[in-house]
Amino acid sequence: MQQEISEIKEEKRLPLRSGGKYYEIRLESIGGLGANLCGKMLGELGVKYLDLNSVSFSSYGSEKTGTPVKGYIRYCEKEKEIRIHSPIIRPDLLVIFHQALIRDERVWEGCDENTDVIIALESGQEKAARIPVRVKSCYGVRAQKIAMETRSRINVVMLGAMARVMGFTPLSKINRICEDTLGKKYPDALKGNLEGIKRGYAEIEELAGAGTGTDSPQNRRKSGGRPSASSMPEGGINPRFGSTVVADLSPSRQGYIPVFIKERCINCGFCDSACPDMVFQFAKGEYKGREMMVNKGLDYYHCKGCLRCVDVCPVNALVKGLEAEHPDKKYFLPNQDLIRKPDYYIEAGPDGYITSESYLTEKRMEGGEV
Repeated sequence: MQQEISEIKEEKRLPLRSGGKYYEIRLESIGGLGANLCGKMLGELGVKYLDLNSVSFSSYGSEKTGTPVKGYIRYCEKEKEIRIHSPIIRPDLLVIFHQALIRDERVWEGCDENTDVIIALESGQEKAARIPVRVKSCYGVRAQKIAMETRSRINVVMLGAMARVMGFTPLSKINRICEDTLGKKYPDALKGNLEGIKRGYAEIEELAGAGTGTDSPQNRRKSGGRPSASSMPEGGINPRFGSTVVADLSPSRQGYIPVFIKERCINCGFCDSACPDMVFQFAKGEYKGREMMVNKGLDYYHCKGCLRCVDVCPVNALVKGLEAEHPDKKYFLPNQDLIRKPDYYIEAGPDGYITSESYLTEKRMEGGEV
C-alpha cells in the first residue's frame, strides 16, 4: 500500500462510485469476533466525528459463537438523507473477519472492480489471494496475531485497517469512537484496544496478485471442486439428512488447536469420548503387540478448538498449540466414514461451546475479553 502510515491530516470527501449516493461497507464475520459492535462503532463514527449521515445494522441468527454474521454500514454527505435500509448488495468495501470465510462464494456476492477488500489473515497471505471475483484491490492484516499480542480484539484491529483503506477517516477519530464505546465500559482494556487499532492501521498490506478472479466457481468446477447437480449421480439419496457431518467447523476456532503427539498416545479413547464433533479417527491397528482400535489422527475440519481433549488426555499426547504455527498439521486425517471427500465440505459450522479464551488473557467482564 503506497499511502504513508502516518495519520491522515485532512478529512477527504467520500469516494463514491460513479453515480453513487452512498459509500457502503459490508462486514462478513462469524459470531464472537465482534463484527456487530464494529458496525455500530462505524455508524456512530460517521455522525459524531466525520460530519456525515450514516446508518448501520447487522444480520445474524442465533447469537452463538461461530454462526454467520453480516454487518452493513452506509455513509453519505450530511446534506443528503439515507432513505434505504436494505442489506448492502454492492459494497464499496468488503471486510472479512476470518480467513476461512473466503471459501464461501456467498461472501463475495455483489463485489466487482469498484470494491476494496480487507481480509483478516491467519496462516498465510497466499491463501487469501485466491478469491473468486475480480475486485479493485485486496488487503490483508494479521488481525488475530495483533489482537493476541495487544490483548485487544479482532474487531478493533479491523477498525484500524478499515481507516487506512477508506482514506477519509483520520486515525484520531477512530481512537475517539473507541474511547467513547469501549473506554468507559472497559477502561482497563482501552490501552490494548488503542494499540490494536494503531497496529491494524500500520500493518495492513496489499496482497500481490489478489483480485484477479482466477479462483472463480467456474474454474473450481473444471478442476474438480464442489460438485454441481449435473455432475452428481442420478437417483441418489442423502442418508445423513439433518446432519452437520460435512460441516467445516474450522472457522469457529479462535487461535488454538489440539496438537497430537502420536508416540505418547496410549489409545485410551478419552479424547474421543470427550470430543463433541467426530474429530478423532480410530481404526483397527496394533499397539504393544495387541490388536486394538488405534488413534490414527484428527479431522481438523470438524475441530472447533474447544480443547476438551487436551484437558482429558492422561499422558499429554494432546497439547494446546497456536494454529498459526501449524499450517501443515501432522496427523490430519479426514473422517473416513464420510461419503464425500474433504474438498466438498461446507465452509461454515456452528459453535456453541467456544468462549474466546484463546486470547492471551482469561480475565473476562460481562462475557468479553479484557
